Amino acid sequence: MSNLTPQNNPADDPLADLFTSERNAAGEQPVPLSRREARQQREAAEAASSPSEPVDGNAPSDTAEPAPTGATSIDASSVDAPTTASSSGSSVSEPAASDTLLSGPTSRAPESDDTESSASRARTMTIPAFEDLLAEGDTANDSGPQPIHRGRRRALAGGEPPKRRRGRRGLIALIVSIVVVGGLVACAAVVWTSYEPQIRKVLGWEEPNDYEGAGSGEAVVMVNEGDIGEDIATSLHDAGVTKSFDAFYDLLLAQPTQPEFFPGAYKLKLKMSAESALAALTDEANRMEDTFVIPEGTAEQDALPSIAEGTGIPLEELQAAAADVASFGLPAEATSLEGFLFPATYSLPDGGDAHAVLQTLVNRSFQALDDAGVKPEDRWKTIVLASLIQKEAGLRDDYYKVSRVFLNRLDPAQWESGLLQSDATVAYGTGNTHRVSTTDAERADASNPYNTYVHPGMVVRPISNPGDLAIDAALHPADGPWLYFVTWNLDSGETIFSTTQEEHEAAVDKWLSWMDEHPEYQ
Repeated sequence: MSNLTPQNNPADDPLADLFTSERNAAGEQPVPLSRREARQQREAAEAASSPSEPVDGNAPSDTAEPAPTGATSIDASSVDAPTTASSSGSSVSEPAASDTLLSGPTSRAPESDDTESSASRARTMTIPAFEDLLAEGDTANDSGPQPIHRGRRRALAGGEPPKRRRGRRGLIALIVSIVVVGGLVACAAVVWTSYEPQIRKVLGWEEPNDYEGAGSGEAVVMVNEGDIGEDIATSLHDAGVTKSFDAFYDLLLAQPTQPEFFPGAYKLKLKMSAESALAALTDEANRMEDTFVIPEGTAEQDALPSIAEGTGIPLEELQAAAADVASFGLPAEATSLEGFLFPATYSLPDGGDAHAVLQTLVNRSFQALDDAGVKPEDRWKTIVLASLIQKEAGLRDDYYKVSRVFLNRLDPAQWESGLLQSDATVAYGTGNTHRVSTTDAERADASNPYNTYVHPGMVVRPISNPGDLAIDAALHPADGPWLYFVTWNLDSGETIFSTTQEEHEAAVDKWLSWMDEHPEYQ
Protein backbone atom coordinates (compact mmCIF):
# COMPACT_ATOMS: atom_id res chain seq x y z
CA MET A 1 0.00 0.00 0.00
CA SER A 2 1.30 3.40 -0.93
CA ASN A 3 2.36 5.67 1.91
CA LEU A 4 -0.02 8.30 0.49
CA THR A 5 -3.07 6.00 0.81
CA PRO A 6 -5.18 6.84 3.89
CA GLN A 7 -5.78 4.16 6.52
CA ASN A 8 -9.33 3.13 7.30
CA ASN A 9 -9.12 3.67 11.01
CA PRO A 10 -6.07 4.49 13.10
CA ALA A 11 -7.62 2.71 16.06
CA ASP A 12 -7.55 -0.55 14.15
CA ASP A 13 -3.76 -0.51 13.79
CA PRO A 14 -2.17 -3.06 16.16
CA LEU A 15 1.03 -1.04 16.26
CA ALA A 16 -0.94 1.97 17.40
CA ASP A 17 -2.31 -0.07 20.34
CA LEU A 18 1.12 -1.35 21.14
CA PHE A 19 2.73 2.06 21.29
CA THR A 20 -0.24 3.52 23.09
CA SER A 21 -0.04 0.89 25.80
CA GLU A 22 3.68 1.36 26.16
CA ARG A 23 3.36 5.15 26.48
CA ASN A 24 0.60 4.91 29.03
CA ALA A 25 2.51 2.34 31.00
CA ALA A 26 5.52 4.64 31.08
CA GLY A 27 3.43 7.48 32.41
CA GLU A 28 4.00 9.70 29.35
CA GLN A 29 1.56 12.49 28.64
CA PRO A 30 -0.80 11.84 25.75
CA VAL A 31 -0.27 13.63 22.45
CA PRO A 32 -2.54 16.71 21.95
CA LEU A 33 -5.53 16.30 19.69
CA SER A 34 -4.92 16.76 15.98
CA ARG A 35 -7.30 18.85 13.92
CA ARG A 36 -9.01 15.74 12.66
CA GLU A 37 -9.48 14.37 16.17
CA ALA A 38 -10.83 17.71 17.34
CA ARG A 39 -13.29 17.78 14.45
CA GLN A 40 -14.47 14.25 15.18
CA GLN A 41 -14.93 15.12 18.83
CA ARG A 42 -17.02 18.16 17.85
CA GLU A 43 -19.17 16.02 15.58
CA ALA A 44 -19.69 13.54 18.38
CA ALA A 45 -20.74 16.34 20.72
CA GLU A 46 -23.21 17.64 18.14
CA ALA A 47 -24.66 14.16 17.70
CA ALA A 48 -25.30 13.97 21.46
CA SER A 49 -27.81 16.82 21.23
CA SER A 50 -30.01 15.04 18.65
CA PRO A 51 -31.30 11.49 18.14
CA SER A 52 -28.93 9.15 16.27
CA GLU A 53 -29.70 8.34 12.65
CA PRO A 54 -30.89 4.80 12.04
CA VAL A 55 -28.13 2.47 10.93
CA ASP A 56 -28.81 -0.50 8.67
CA GLY A 57 -32.53 0.05 9.13
CA ASN A 58 -32.41 -0.18 12.95
CA ALA A 59 -34.19 2.52 14.91
CA PRO A 60 -31.91 4.54 17.13
CA SER A 61 -32.08 4.02 20.82
CA ASP A 62 -33.78 6.84 22.71
CA THR A 63 -30.98 6.57 25.30
CA ALA A 64 -28.07 6.79 22.87
CA GLU A 65 -25.41 9.39 23.73
CA PRO A 66 -22.02 9.82 22.16
CA ALA A 67 -19.13 8.74 24.28
CA PRO A 68 -16.12 11.04 24.62
CA THR A 69 -13.74 9.95 21.91
CA GLY A 70 -10.42 10.94 20.40
CA ALA A 71 -9.21 10.00 16.99
CA THR A 72 -11.30 6.81 17.03
CA SER A 73 -14.21 5.64 19.17
CA ILE A 74 -13.89 2.23 20.83
CA ASP A 75 -17.09 0.27 21.31
CA ALA A 76 -17.53 -0.55 25.00
CA SER A 77 -18.29 -4.16 24.18
CA SER A 78 -14.92 -4.60 22.51
CA VAL A 79 -12.70 -3.14 25.18
CA ASP A 80 -11.28 -6.49 26.09
CA ALA A 81 -10.75 -7.44 22.46
CA PRO A 82 -8.99 -4.76 20.38
CA THR A 83 -9.21 -5.23 16.65
CA THR A 84 -6.98 -4.54 13.66
CA ALA A 85 -8.13 -3.60 10.24
CA SER A 86 -7.63 -6.07 7.44
CA SER A 87 -7.13 -5.17 3.83
CA SER A 88 -10.82 -5.74 3.18
CA GLY A 89 -11.89 -3.43 5.98
CA SER A 90 -13.34 -6.22 8.31
CA SER A 91 -12.43 -6.48 11.98
CA VAL A 92 -10.57 -9.44 13.48
CA SER A 93 -10.37 -10.00 17.23
CA GLU A 94 -6.91 -10.08 18.82
CA PRO A 95 -5.69 -10.39 22.39
CA ALA A 96 -5.50 -7.10 24.28
CA ALA A 97 -2.05 -5.59 24.21
CA SER A 98 -2.69 -3.75 27.43
CA ASP A 99 -5.32 -3.20 30.06
CA THR A 100 -5.23 0.50 29.34
CA LEU A 101 -6.36 2.17 26.12
CA LEU A 102 -5.70 5.71 24.84
CA SER A 103 -8.80 7.59 23.84
CA GLY A 104 -8.55 11.27 22.97
CA PRO A 105 -6.29 13.66 24.79
CA THR A 106 -6.38 11.77 28.13
CA SER A 107 -5.99 8.13 29.19
CA ARG A 108 -8.83 6.27 30.78
CA ALA A 109 -8.93 2.85 32.36
CA PRO A 110 -11.64 0.66 30.88
CA GLU A 111 -14.69 0.16 33.01
CA SER A 112 -15.48 -3.32 34.26
CA ASP A 113 -18.12 -5.40 32.66
CA ASP A 114 -20.18 -5.10 35.84
CA THR A 115 -20.55 -1.36 35.49
CA GLU A 116 -21.31 -1.47 31.80
CA SER A 117 -24.88 -1.04 30.80
CA SER A 118 -26.85 -0.77 27.70
CA ALA A 119 -26.83 2.99 28.11
CA SER A 120 -23.02 3.13 27.86
CA ARG A 121 -23.14 0.98 24.77
CA ALA A 122 -25.74 3.29 23.33
CA ARG A 123 -23.47 6.25 23.86
CA THR A 124 -20.96 4.70 21.49
CA MET A 125 -21.00 5.97 17.91
CA THR A 126 -18.96 5.07 14.93
CA ILE A 127 -16.68 7.70 13.31
CA PRO A 128 -16.49 7.43 9.52
CA ALA A 129 -13.28 5.98 8.21
CA PHE A 130 -10.96 8.12 6.10
CA GLU A 131 -12.17 6.38 2.94
CA ASP A 132 -15.73 7.44 3.82
CA LEU A 133 -14.61 11.05 4.04
CA LEU A 134 -12.88 10.60 0.71
CA ALA A 135 -16.01 9.22 -0.85
CA GLU A 136 -17.87 12.45 -0.14
CA GLY A 137 -15.80 14.45 -2.58
CA ASP A 138 -13.64 11.96 -4.46
CA THR A 139 -14.60 8.65 -5.98
CA ALA A 140 -11.95 5.91 -6.03
CA ASN A 141 -11.61 3.94 -9.17
CA ASP A 142 -11.67 0.21 -9.46
CA SER A 143 -7.95 -0.12 -8.89
CA GLY A 144 -8.29 0.90 -5.25
CA PRO A 145 -7.60 4.01 -3.23
CA GLN A 146 -5.68 6.72 -5.04
CA PRO A 147 -2.94 8.96 -3.62
CA ILE A 148 -4.29 12.25 -2.29
CA HIS A 149 -2.49 15.57 -2.42
CA ARG A 150 -1.21 16.79 0.92
CA GLY A 151 -3.46 19.86 0.90
CA ARG A 152 -6.47 17.69 0.01
CA ARG A 153 -5.71 15.25 2.83
CA ARG A 154 -5.50 18.17 5.24
CA ALA A 155 -8.86 19.47 4.05
CA LEU A 156 -10.50 16.02 4.32
CA ALA A 157 -9.09 15.59 7.80
CA GLY A 158 -10.94 18.70 8.99
CA GLY A 159 -8.01 21.13 9.01
CA GLU A 160 -8.04 24.59 7.54
CA PRO A 161 -7.49 24.69 3.79
CA PRO A 162 -3.87 25.42 2.92
CA LYS A 163 -3.15 29.04 2.13
CA ARG A 164 -1.90 29.58 -1.35
CA ARG A 165 1.64 30.81 -1.26
CA ARG A 166 2.48 33.72 -3.48
CA GLY A 167 5.29 32.57 -5.69
CA ARG A 168 8.13 34.54 -7.16
CA ARG A 169 6.59 34.66 -10.60
CA GLY A 170 4.55 37.75 -9.81
CA LEU A 171 7.55 39.62 -8.44
CA ILE A 172 9.69 38.65 -11.42
CA ALA A 173 6.96 39.76 -13.82
CA LEU A 174 6.70 43.09 -12.02
CA ILE A 175 10.45 43.65 -12.18
CA VAL A 176 10.55 42.76 -15.87
CA SER A 177 7.68 45.16 -16.56
CA ILE A 178 9.44 47.97 -14.72
CA VAL A 179 12.66 47.33 -16.65
CA VAL A 180 10.86 47.27 -19.99
CA VAL A 181 8.90 50.45 -19.28
CA GLY A 182 12.05 52.15 -17.96
CA GLY A 183 13.92 51.16 -21.10
CA LEU A 184 11.19 52.57 -23.33
CA VAL A 185 11.16 55.82 -21.39
CA ALA A 186 14.96 56.09 -21.64
CA CYS A 187 14.87 55.44 -25.39
CA ALA A 188 12.14 58.04 -25.83
CA ALA A 189 14.20 60.56 -23.85
CA VAL A 190 17.26 59.93 -26.05
CA VAL A 191 15.23 60.30 -29.24
CA TRP A 192 13.56 63.47 -27.95
CA THR A 193 16.89 65.01 -26.93
CA SER A 194 18.50 64.19 -30.27
CA TYR A 195 15.64 65.08 -32.60
CA GLU A 196 13.40 67.47 -30.66
CA PRO A 197 13.21 70.17 -33.38
CA GLN A 198 12.43 67.65 -36.11
CA ILE A 199 9.81 65.90 -33.97
CA ARG A 200 8.13 69.18 -33.08
CA LYS A 201 8.09 70.20 -36.71
CA VAL A 202 6.58 66.92 -37.94
CA LEU A 203 3.91 66.82 -35.22
CA GLY A 204 3.14 70.51 -35.40
CA TRP A 205 4.32 71.11 -31.83
CA GLU A 206 6.72 73.92 -32.65
CA GLU A 207 6.96 76.48 -29.87
CA PRO A 208 6.16 80.13 -30.66
CA ASN A 209 9.34 82.00 -31.60
CA ASP A 210 8.14 85.26 -30.13
CA TYR A 211 7.39 86.64 -26.68
CA GLU A 212 4.14 88.41 -25.83
CA GLY A 213 3.77 91.88 -24.40
CA ALA A 214 6.10 94.79 -23.69
CA GLY A 215 8.56 92.78 -21.57
CA SER A 216 10.11 93.57 -18.19
CA GLY A 217 13.46 94.44 -16.68
CA GLU A 218 16.03 96.46 -18.58
CA ALA A 219 18.39 95.92 -21.48
CA VAL A 220 20.59 98.25 -23.52
CA VAL A 221 21.09 97.53 -27.20
CA MET A 222 23.49 99.27 -29.56
CA VAL A 223 22.63 100.18 -33.11
CA ASN A 224 25.81 100.91 -35.03
CA GLU A 225 26.35 102.94 -38.16
CA GLY A 226 25.76 100.69 -41.16
CA ASP A 227 23.81 98.01 -39.29
CA ILE A 228 21.21 96.25 -41.44
CA GLY A 229 18.14 94.36 -40.36
CA GLU A 230 20.03 91.11 -39.75
CA ASP A 231 22.54 92.87 -37.48
CA ILE A 232 19.83 94.48 -35.39
CA ALA A 233 17.86 91.24 -35.16
CA THR A 234 21.00 89.49 -33.90
CA SER A 235 21.77 92.22 -31.34
CA LEU A 236 18.22 92.07 -29.95
CA HIS A 237 18.31 88.32 -29.58
CA ASP A 238 21.79 88.29 -28.05
CA ALA A 239 20.69 90.88 -25.49
CA GLY A 240 17.68 88.80 -24.45
CA VAL A 241 15.18 91.30 -25.80
CA THR A 242 13.54 89.04 -28.41
CA LYS A 243 12.95 85.31 -28.21
CA SER A 244 14.52 84.52 -31.56
CA PHE A 245 16.27 86.06 -34.53
CA ASP A 246 13.39 85.12 -36.82
CA ALA A 247 10.75 86.87 -34.72
CA PHE A 248 12.23 90.32 -35.34
CA TYR A 249 13.71 89.72 -38.79
CA ASP A 250 10.47 88.30 -40.20
CA LEU A 251 8.62 91.27 -38.77
CA LEU A 252 10.99 93.68 -40.59
CA LEU A 253 10.43 91.87 -43.87
CA ALA A 254 6.68 92.12 -43.41
CA GLN A 255 6.73 95.92 -43.01
CA PRO A 256 5.25 97.88 -45.97
CA THR A 257 8.13 100.38 -45.69
CA GLN A 258 11.51 99.73 -44.12
CA PRO A 259 11.88 101.45 -40.71
CA GLU A 260 14.77 103.86 -40.16
CA PHE A 261 17.18 103.23 -37.27
CA PHE A 262 19.56 105.82 -35.84
CA PRO A 263 22.90 104.77 -34.34
CA GLY A 264 23.25 104.81 -30.61
CA ALA A 265 22.35 102.98 -27.40
CA TYR A 266 18.69 102.24 -26.74
CA LYS A 267 17.10 101.39 -23.44
CA LEU A 268 14.74 98.47 -23.97
CA LYS A 269 13.28 95.65 -21.84
CA LEU A 270 13.89 91.93 -21.64
CA LYS A 271 11.52 89.45 -23.29
CA MET A 272 9.69 91.90 -25.49
CA SER A 273 7.54 90.90 -28.41
CA ALA A 274 9.07 91.70 -31.78
CA GLU A 275 6.49 94.40 -32.37
CA SER A 276 7.23 96.03 -29.01
CA ALA A 277 10.97 95.95 -29.69
CA LEU A 278 10.53 97.52 -33.12
CA ALA A 279 8.38 100.29 -31.69
CA ALA A 280 10.95 100.99 -28.95
CA LEU A 281 13.89 101.15 -31.37
CA THR A 282 12.14 103.67 -33.57
CA ASP A 283 11.26 105.88 -30.62
CA GLU A 284 13.94 108.57 -30.11
CA ALA A 285 12.90 108.87 -26.45
CA ASN A 286 14.57 105.51 -25.78
CA ARG A 287 17.92 106.59 -27.21
CA MET A 288 20.54 107.11 -24.48
CA GLU A 289 23.00 110.00 -24.78
CA ASP A 290 26.75 109.34 -24.33
CA THR A 291 26.07 105.66 -23.80
CA PHE A 292 27.35 102.58 -25.56
CA VAL A 293 27.28 98.84 -25.01
CA ILE A 294 30.03 96.25 -25.52
CA PRO A 295 28.37 92.80 -25.46
CA GLU A 296 30.33 89.84 -24.07
CA GLY A 297 32.41 88.16 -26.75
CA THR A 298 32.57 91.24 -28.96
CA ALA A 299 35.83 91.58 -30.88
CA GLU A 300 37.80 94.83 -30.86
CA GLN A 301 37.01 95.61 -34.48
CA ASP A 302 33.30 95.52 -33.63
CA ALA A 303 33.60 97.32 -30.28
CA LEU A 304 35.21 100.48 -31.62
CA PRO A 305 32.25 101.44 -33.88
CA SER A 306 29.87 101.05 -30.93
CA ILE A 307 32.04 103.35 -28.84
CA ALA A 308 32.07 105.87 -31.62
CA GLU A 309 28.27 105.79 -31.91
CA GLY A 310 27.75 106.24 -28.19
CA THR A 311 30.31 108.97 -27.57
CA GLY A 312 30.37 110.84 -30.84
CA ILE A 313 34.12 110.37 -31.11
CA PRO A 314 35.13 109.67 -34.69
CA LEU A 315 35.99 106.04 -35.35
CA GLU A 316 39.33 107.02 -36.88
CA GLU A 317 40.43 108.66 -33.65
CA LEU A 318 39.50 105.58 -31.66
CA GLN A 319 41.40 103.31 -34.05
CA ALA A 320 44.51 105.50 -33.85
CA ALA A 321 44.40 105.54 -30.06
CA ALA A 322 43.96 101.77 -29.90
CA ALA A 323 47.03 101.24 -32.05
CA ASP A 324 49.26 102.63 -29.28
CA VAL A 325 48.99 99.39 -27.29
CA ALA A 326 51.94 100.06 -24.96
CA SER A 327 50.28 103.18 -23.57
CA PHE A 328 47.48 101.22 -21.87
CA GLY A 329 49.58 99.16 -19.45
CA LEU A 330 48.71 95.79 -20.97
CA PRO A 331 50.82 92.63 -20.56
CA ALA A 332 53.95 92.53 -22.69
CA GLU A 333 52.49 89.78 -24.93
CA ALA A 334 49.62 92.01 -26.09
CA THR A 335 49.73 93.35 -29.64
CA SER A 336 46.25 94.95 -29.54
CA LEU A 337 43.53 95.83 -27.06
CA GLU A 338 41.76 92.54 -27.84
CA GLY A 339 40.62 90.83 -24.67
CA PHE A 340 40.95 93.93 -22.46
CA LEU A 341 37.96 96.02 -23.60
CA PHE A 342 35.67 94.80 -20.84
CA PRO A 343 32.09 94.12 -22.04
CA ALA A 344 29.55 96.32 -20.25
CA THR A 345 27.23 99.28 -20.68
CA TYR A 346 29.07 102.58 -20.41
CA SER A 347 27.67 106.08 -19.92
CA LEU A 348 30.53 108.54 -20.17
CA PRO A 349 30.46 112.33 -19.79
CA ASP A 350 30.77 114.30 -22.96
CA GLY A 351 34.15 115.78 -23.74
CA GLY A 352 36.50 112.80 -23.22
CA ASP A 353 39.10 111.96 -25.84
CA ALA A 354 39.55 108.61 -27.58
CA HIS A 355 42.44 107.37 -25.41
CA ALA A 356 40.64 108.24 -22.16
CA VAL A 357 37.52 106.38 -23.24
CA LEU A 358 39.49 103.27 -24.20
CA GLN A 359 41.52 103.42 -21.00
CA THR A 360 38.24 103.32 -19.06
CA LEU A 361 37.39 99.98 -20.66
CA VAL A 362 40.91 98.59 -20.07
CA ASN A 363 40.85 99.59 -16.40
CA ARG A 364 37.49 97.92 -16.03
CA SER A 365 39.02 94.71 -17.37
CA PHE A 366 41.87 94.91 -14.84
CA GLN A 367 39.30 95.37 -12.09
CA ALA A 368 37.43 92.18 -13.15
CA LEU A 369 40.68 90.18 -13.12
CA ASP A 370 41.67 91.54 -9.72
CA ASP A 371 38.22 90.72 -8.32
CA ALA A 372 38.60 87.16 -9.61
CA GLY A 373 41.92 86.78 -7.79
CA VAL A 374 44.14 86.84 -10.88
CA LYS A 375 47.67 88.07 -10.28
CA PRO A 376 49.03 90.70 -12.70
CA GLU A 377 51.55 88.20 -14.08
CA ASP A 378 48.71 85.76 -14.89
CA ARG A 379 46.46 88.25 -16.63
CA TRP A 380 47.55 87.32 -20.13
CA LYS A 381 47.05 83.55 -20.03
CA THR A 382 43.77 83.99 -18.15
CA ILE A 383 42.38 86.42 -20.73
CA VAL A 384 43.49 84.25 -23.67
CA LEU A 385 41.65 81.15 -22.36
CA ALA A 386 38.65 83.20 -21.21
CA SER A 387 38.30 84.82 -24.64
CA LEU A 388 38.19 81.36 -26.23
CA ILE A 389 35.60 80.11 -23.72
CA GLN A 390 33.51 83.25 -24.23
CA LYS A 391 33.37 82.68 -27.97
CA GLU A 392 32.70 78.93 -27.86
CA ALA A 393 30.34 78.46 -24.89
CA GLY A 394 26.59 78.87 -25.03
CA LEU A 395 24.66 78.29 -21.83
CA ARG A 396 26.00 79.41 -18.46
CA ASP A 397 26.83 75.94 -17.12
CA ASP A 398 28.59 75.04 -20.35
CA TYR A 399 31.31 77.64 -19.81
CA TYR A 400 33.01 75.48 -17.20
CA LYS A 401 32.75 72.33 -19.35
CA VAL A 402 34.18 74.12 -22.38
CA SER A 403 37.07 75.25 -20.22
CA ARG A 404 37.72 71.63 -19.22
CA VAL A 405 37.66 70.40 -22.81
CA PHE A 406 40.40 72.81 -23.89
CA LEU A 407 42.52 72.03 -20.84
CA ASN A 408 42.10 68.27 -21.46
CA ARG A 409 43.29 68.78 -25.02
CA LEU A 410 46.38 70.55 -23.76
CA ASP A 411 47.21 67.44 -21.70
CA PRO A 412 49.39 65.10 -23.83
CA ALA A 413 48.23 62.11 -21.77
CA GLN A 414 44.65 62.70 -22.93
CA TRP A 415 45.15 64.39 -26.31
CA GLU A 416 48.42 63.53 -27.97
CA SER A 417 48.24 66.03 -30.83
CA GLY A 418 47.71 69.08 -28.61
CA LEU A 419 45.42 70.59 -31.26
CA LEU A 420 42.50 72.56 -29.81
CA GLN A 421 40.66 72.43 -33.18
CA SER A 422 38.47 75.44 -32.44
CA ASP A 423 36.47 76.85 -35.33
CA ALA A 424 36.13 80.14 -33.47
CA THR A 425 39.90 80.69 -33.57
CA VAL A 426 40.08 79.87 -37.27
CA ALA A 427 37.19 82.23 -38.07
CA TYR A 428 38.78 85.01 -36.05
CA GLY A 429 42.00 84.64 -38.04
CA THR A 430 40.06 85.07 -41.29
CA GLY A 431 38.45 88.28 -40.00
CA ASN A 432 34.97 86.72 -39.63
CA THR A 433 34.28 87.63 -36.03
CA HIS A 434 30.53 87.10 -36.26
CA ARG A 435 30.59 83.36 -36.96
CA VAL A 436 32.23 80.20 -35.71
CA SER A 437 31.69 77.92 -38.72
CA THR A 438 34.63 77.36 -41.09
CA THR A 439 35.40 75.64 -44.38
CA ASP A 440 37.76 72.76 -45.05
CA ALA A 441 40.14 75.16 -46.81
CA GLU A 442 40.16 77.57 -43.87
CA ARG A 443 40.88 74.77 -41.40
CA ALA A 444 43.78 73.58 -43.55
CA ASP A 445 45.34 77.06 -43.89
CA ALA A 446 48.59 76.99 -41.92
CA SER A 447 49.26 80.67 -42.69
CA ASN A 448 46.52 81.62 -40.25
CA PRO A 449 48.31 81.97 -36.87
CA TYR A 450 44.96 81.49 -35.10
CA ASN A 451 44.32 78.15 -36.83
CA THR A 452 44.24 75.67 -33.97
CA TYR A 453 43.62 72.83 -36.43
CA VAL A 454 47.23 72.99 -37.58
CA HIS A 455 49.00 74.85 -34.74
CA PRO A 456 49.09 72.90 -31.46
CA GLY A 457 48.78 74.47 -28.04
CA MET A 458 46.79 77.45 -26.80
CA VAL A 459 45.69 80.03 -29.34
CA VAL A 460 48.36 82.72 -29.74
CA ARG A 461 46.26 85.74 -28.66
CA PRO A 462 42.77 86.58 -27.37
CA ILE A 463 39.95 86.28 -29.92
CA SER A 464 37.25 88.28 -28.06
CA ASN A 465 36.60 90.41 -25.01
CA PRO A 466 35.44 88.08 -22.20
CA GLY A 467 33.17 88.90 -19.29
CA ASP A 468 33.14 87.82 -15.64
CA LEU A 469 31.62 84.38 -16.31
CA ALA A 470 34.23 83.37 -18.87
CA ILE A 471 37.04 84.57 -16.61
CA ASP A 472 35.67 82.51 -13.72
CA ALA A 473 35.34 79.43 -15.97
CA ALA A 474 38.97 79.78 -17.05
CA LEU A 475 40.01 79.76 -13.40
CA HIS A 476 37.60 77.03 -12.24
CA PRO A 477 36.99 74.45 -14.99
CA ALA A 478 34.52 71.62 -14.39
CA ASP A 479 35.75 68.10 -13.70
CA GLY A 480 35.16 65.69 -16.58
CA PRO A 481 36.73 63.52 -19.30
CA TRP A 482 35.25 65.44 -22.26
CA LEU A 483 37.40 65.95 -25.33
CA TYR A 484 34.74 67.22 -27.77
CA PHE A 485 31.79 69.55 -27.82
CA VAL A 486 29.55 71.15 -30.39
CA THR A 487 26.91 73.85 -29.96
CA TRP A 488 24.21 72.28 -32.09
CA ASN A 489 21.55 75.00 -31.57
CA LEU A 490 22.96 78.46 -32.11
CA ASP A 491 19.69 80.11 -31.06
CA SER A 492 19.44 78.45 -27.65
CA GLY A 493 23.15 77.77 -27.15
CA GLU A 494 22.55 74.08 -26.38
CA THR A 495 25.81 72.14 -26.49
CA ILE A 496 26.64 68.42 -26.59
CA PHE A 497 29.80 67.24 -24.81
CA SER A 498 31.42 63.96 -25.84
CA THR A 499 34.30 61.72 -24.84
CA THR A 500 34.66 59.58 -27.98
CA GLN A 501 34.95 60.40 -31.66
CA GLU A 502 31.79 58.40 -32.44
CA GLU A 503 29.74 60.42 -29.96
CA HIS A 504 31.07 63.65 -31.35
CA GLU A 505 30.28 62.73 -34.95
CA ALA A 506 26.66 62.08 -34.01
CA ALA A 507 26.52 65.49 -32.33
CA VAL A 508 28.02 67.18 -35.41
CA ASP A 509 25.37 65.58 -37.61
CA LYS A 510 22.72 67.07 -35.36
CA TRP A 511 24.33 70.51 -35.62
CA LEU A 512 24.56 70.29 -39.43
CA SER A 513 20.87 69.38 -39.62
CA TRP A 514 20.05 72.43 -37.54
CA MET A 515 22.23 74.63 -39.74
CA ASP A 516 20.40 73.40 -42.85
CA GLU A 517 17.17 74.68 -41.31
CA HIS A 518 18.71 78.07 -40.39
CA PRO A 519 20.51 79.45 -43.45
CA GLU A 520 20.87 82.86 -41.79
CA TYR A 521 23.81 81.43 -39.81
CA GLN A 522 25.70 80.32 -42.91
